[in-house]
Amino acid sequence: MNWNQIEGNWDQFRGKVQEKWGKLTDDELDVIAGKRKQLSGLIQERYGKAEDEAEKEIDLWLNHH
Repeated sequence: MNWNQIEGNWDQFRGKVQEKWGKLTDDELDVIAGKRKQLSGLIQERYGKAEDEAEKEIDLWLNHH
């Protein structure tokens, strides 16, 4: 699966995103609206991760969906 599919079907995937990154709020997920860069930024902020670490987590998650 590629990120365009996630972004295009954000309403279907937002629950799975919240399962993986539970510190993200519903409001934040609304604002993200499937934008990968914004998701990465929030993961960095909420979990204290570096950009490359957040991107790796997203890639791993993406490969499993």
